[in-house]
Amino acid sequence: MLSQSLLLQSDNLVGLKYLLHEKALRGKIDLIYIDPPFATGINFSVLNGRAATISAAKNGDIAYSDKLKGDEYLSFLKERLLLLRELLSAQGSIYLHIDYKIGHYVKVLMDEVFGFQNFRNDITRIKCNPKNFKKIGYGNVKDLILFYTKSANAIWNEPYQDYSKEDVLRLFPKISADGRRYTTVPLHAPGETENGDSGKAFKGIMPPVGRHWRRDIATLEAWDRMGLIEWSKTGNPRKIIYADEQQGKRMQDIWEFKDPQYPEYPTEKNLKLLELIVKTSSNEDSIVLDCFCGSGTTLIAAQNLNRNWIGIDQSEAAIAATKKKLDAVEKDLFYEASGYEHLILPGKSALQDKARVLDKQALSEDLFGLKEPTAKRLVR
Repeated sequence: MLSQSLLLQSDNLVGLKYLLHEKALRGKIDLIYIDPPFATGINFSVLNGRAATISAAKNGDIAYSDKLKGDEYLSFLKERLLLLRELLSAQGSIYLHIDYKIGHYVKVLMDEVFGFQNFRNDITRIKCNPKNFKKIGYGNVKDLILFYTKSANAIWNEPYQDYSKEDVLRLFPKISADGRRYTTVPLHAPGETENGDSGKAFKGIMPPVGRHWRRDIATLEAWDRMGLIEWSKTGNPRKIIYADEQQGKRMQDIWEFKDPQYPEYPTEKNLKLLELIVKTSSNEDSIVLDCFCGSGTTLIAAQNLNRNWIGIDQSEAAIAATKKKLDAVEKDLFYEASGYEHLILPGKSALQDKARVLDKQALSEDLFGLKEPTAKRLVR
């Protein structure tokens, strides 16, 4: 287990190999969230504390470059996904945030690397208000998040969404004598029980033909004594469900987490979006990794939820934005005795070049047999 959180300023291909070889984190990362470039063909910058395209700034102000397109982009991404697969634990999950233009190609790539059987969701994320551009095509207000797990035994902390006032009125239409809103549900379910308790009579009533009681007779009798069963005029029992006792409604695969209106960094995402992902697919002793960490929203979410985290980005602007955000959560997080590290790894190297010949089916152990250059440790 990682005893500290780590911020790496590095090409993420080098950084991921550093985690595998030097940090020995193969199979130990429970959650990976990445928001890679979207193959837009644009360079992005930070100008006067705000995100901007490079047309508004000098070349030296580039925060990150998104110039790779087509096969070159997919090859770039696959190299990193193969390494991420090796880092991911048996109970781990990976969420990849991408746009509609390249996302379907990335889905095929993710199927190849992580297995179609481990695909869980294509989540639609509503990112902005409706657009009214005058061009052929419908306004684009969404992107997508591809969700995969390493296996069928992934960490899963069931997420719930609060009921709206409209939900409460629609789903809980009845009102009790003490003013509580409620609904009722059948006490029986499909399938007959030949010998079990759930096929016996309850208060002299047998379950309908072809069905059985959902719970044993003792439980049904206890519910009745507690006033949790409503009897119809014809003597049909139904379970009472109170609105104020429910956690909320189950999260579906359309999420509305709009981007910040005035982001400080080009890839900045909604913190609530990342907190939902981190809370759902990791535990407090988990390590959360984002190797395209941008302004560090994933790391902030992990820090807020008491997870270990690792962030990687080669952009000085990204690292600066991340450290600024982390400082706002916990002052002087990177002082020497804190247990949090900021490392700078070398950029291009022979090791990085060798990674470009990854086998399609498996990672070569020889790839990680080379000794990494010593990292430079920065503390305040």
